[in-house]
Amino acid sequence: MIYEILICTNIRMSKIIRKDLLYPELSFQIIGILFDVYNTIRYGFLEKVYQKAIAQALKISGLKYKEQVYAPIVYQDRRVDVNYFDFLIDDKVVLEIKKGDRFAKTHIDQLFQYLVSQKLKLGILAYFSPHKIHFKRIVNL
Repeated sequence: MIYEILICTNIRMSKIIRKDLLYPELSFQIIGILFDVYNTIRYGFLEKVYQKAIAQALKISGLKYKEQVYAPIVYQDRRVDVNYFDFLIDDKVVLEIKKGDRFAKTHIDQLFQYLVSQKLKLGILAYFSPHKIHFKRIVNL
């Protein structure tokens, strides 16, 4: 598992896009949406409120997305359990949102397992915290 930490304040992001990242333009758009949602509604709501706001922002942006994506866990051609992740954007990037201050290893592992089970390469784990929005890019190579 490879991940990188990118922590930003609630100040607008400048457009610096690294070309050595997976899906840099798409990632920039997604992260911009996260900042816009945070800057507009701030902190203090339940995750479902942020999810609804992000869905609305994705719709306005024109990005193709699915919400509450069904992700079965299969063993020997049989479903043994099922998960749902928050968003699949452009059939490439899993976006999982949380409310809180600190990244939990369980949330990182959870997102990585979504990537592995769905054979996807990039996930973004975003935390809405009292003083900022922060996120990690999780890569499945």
